[in-house]
Amino acid sequence: MSDEAKIPPTQPRASGPREYSEKQTRRMVDLDPAGLISRKAPDQAKRQFLNYAFYKLDPAFRRLPKAEREAAKAEFSEVVCRWSERGEGFILRSYSLVGTRADVDFMLWRIAFSINEFQAMQAELNKTQLMGYLSQPYSFLSMQKRSIYVDRFNPEGEGVHLLPGQGGYLFVYPFIKTRPWYDLSPQARQGMMDEHIYVSAPFTGVTLNTSYSYGIDDQEFVVAFDSNYPQEFVDLVQRLRFTEASQYTLSDTPMFTCIKKPIREVMEDLA
Repeated sequence: MSDEAKIPPTQPRASGPREYSEKQTRRMVDLDPAGLISRKAPDQAKRQFLNYAFYKLDPAFRRLPKAEREAAKAEFSEVVCRWSERGEGFILRSYSLVGTRADVDFMLWRIAFSINEFQAMQAELNKTQLMGYLSQPYSFLSMQKRSIYVDRFNPEGEGVHLLPGQGGYLFVYPFIKTRPWYDLSPQARQGMMDEHIYVSAPFTGVTLNTSYSYGIDDQEFVVAFDSNYPQEFVDLVQRLRFTEASQYTLSDTPMFTCIKKPIREVMEDLA
């Protein structure tokens, strides 16, 4: 037998392109955050909406007879208390800002799965006598959603359900990024967020609640820090000023220092 005869026959080539399947791994960043290539389906999952409603009292209210003032405060408190016990996913926290800011006196932090509930509650408050002496200098609307950035200290990332108001203080501000932030690559933004998360990690006495306002209010985010320690929050914010991501902040004011109190105590602070 010749050497040529010992050579095995050539295997026929498979027709068509080779099938390719990518191994499922946890990426550092979403390589297509805008969904322009992957055509991500819109997310219609049930999420919580948030409303930070700030109120300012007209000093004329303090000149009313005491009995009239007390009745008006009791009426307003009754409406707030009834809504706080509503259940069905509705969460309500009340805060006093008397003595911490000059342009607002108190804040109601409302959370619900429908923005219609914010409107329904405010409509009831509008019918009270006290509301005739109140204005709303600020009211921020936002939505809870999962962050697109990977947090190595909390690999699951920010959740989509929120239980607020665990601390005695709430520090709130609207937040807007500069347009150049969105021109950065996903990897560059993730790198800056890694630094941001790393810097924040030691401040365990401060809980961050970031919510999103794209398209539903003037700001892009509403940031709320829950804490029992104002001094720790001051140090955290100062530390964050030195991070690279801070250069891409367009606006993060006004800032509100809110003191958690039952609504009846909030009313007592007013008059």
